[in-house]
Amino acid sequence: MSDATERLWGARFKSGPAQAMANLSRAPHAYFRLLPYDVAGSKAHANELHRAGLLDADETRRIIEALTAIDSDYAAGVVQPIAADEDVHTFIERLLTERLGALGGKLRAGRSRNDQTANDMRLYLRDQVRRLTLAILELQTALVGQAEQHIHTIAPGFTHLQQAQPIVFAHHLMAHAQAIHRDIQRLQDFDKRFSLSPLGAAALAGSAIARDPQRSAAEMGYAGPCENSIDAVASRDHVAEFLFCGSMLGINISRMAEEFCLWTSRQFRWVDLDDGYATGSSIMPQKKNPDIAELARGKSGRIIGSLTGILSVLKAQPLSYNRDLSEDKHAVIDTLDTLNLVLPAFAGMVATMTVRKDELLRQAPLGFTLATEVADWLALRGVPFKEAHEITGQLVQLCEAQDIGLEQLTPDMLARTDARLTPEVLDCLTLDAALAARSGWGGTSPERVAEQIARFKGQLHAQEKWALDYTGPRA
Repeated sequence: MSDATERLWGARFKSGPAQAMANLSRAPHAYFRLLPYDVAGSKAHANELHRAGLLDADETRRIIEALTAIDSDYAAGVVQPIAADEDVHTFIERLLTERLGALGGKLRAGRSRNDQTANDMRLYLRDQVRRLTLAILELQTALVGQAEQHIHTIAPGFTHLQQAQPIVFAHHLMAHAQAIHRDIQRLQDFDKRFSLSPLGAAALAGSAIARDPQRSAAEMGYAGPCENSIDAVASRDHVAEFLFCGSMLGINISRMAEEFCLWTSRQFRWVDLDDGYATGSSIMPQKKNPDIAELARGKSGRIIGSLTGILSVLKAQPLSYNRDLSEDKHAVIDTLDTLNLVLPAFAGMVATMTVRKDELLRQAPLGFTLATEVADWLALRGVPFKEAHEITGQLVQLCEAQDIGLEQLTPDMLARTDARLTPEVLDCLTLDAALAARSGWGGTSPERVAEQIARFKGQLHAQEKWALDYTGPRA
């Protein structure tokens, strides 16, 4: 077999590519993880060729059986790409022709690497976002598990990294869980939007042979085929959107990681990490470092870089297909590999951490976090909030001058500040009263937080079901 026929594109060339050209053009080994999805698309295409009359029933069966065997052999390490295999498509065709002779070459009719590679990436992403969802749910389960233990654990809440109002620690943990919940919802939205098959678009104009893409789309678990053959091979907004989803997830994890770095410090002393999820110093024996949080925080920048890179690739490309688009695989694979490293480690760190309840309780009222209770108490009794705010500020100044907390104010101090501050105001200057007052939907009262957690667990179950119920091709 000549070099021209080993390549999928060499028929009109008199000589093979220069070595430098071949090195640049050859797909990295990591890209061959798309093989199961290329096999799935090839099986669907074989059925298309059978419907078009290019393959008879026996030929179709033999090709599909050979494709199944190639998939199994590659997964088992029995077969591997060689230097001449420019990409996964070349690799599979080489094995088909080795095993089936001329029959293996029939499968190329009516399709192009342009629609193949677009299809491989969509199938890969549809499978991988569900696997990623299951990994995210492990972190969500860890957050919910900790939150359930701390529905009554009182902690200071922050704005501007300054102590603001008391909350329950479960409410803080669930704030992170809610953000990550939306990350999964974004993945679900992404999957719904891009559940369309590009197979049948061929090079760009559609196929003169495989003309029933609705059938092949259904075979691969899609909702239908792409509406426009040019768009099918030229668009990579599904890649950019997935990378945005990954970047937003990375950012949400990074924000949580930053808090773990604070919480585990000697200055905060909120959380102790399990020894299995922390590291030490090579020079300072006393150190226990939150390396998982720091590494996750750093990895978020890497994921954002992948998104920025693919957007830069896409920004000035004419229609339809251009080879620049092969960068999509590097960006997607690196993002998935990064997230699949970070998520289990982060989930383990969260699940095994110990919360210092007494320290949180001690810090909860510091910094006059109950001041808003006074202003609200006055407002509920008809005082315009502008005045209530000013009166409360005067009380804080008095406490600072006396070096006392709001709860230590005497009736005389209250009356001297403003006659409307009767001793009853002291009843609201407790942590429990402040929490109980925040009893509206989404508030931090223990009852509302417990209800939030119960609803959330049902949502996690629905997301897990979505991930497990996928019927498209999987690796």
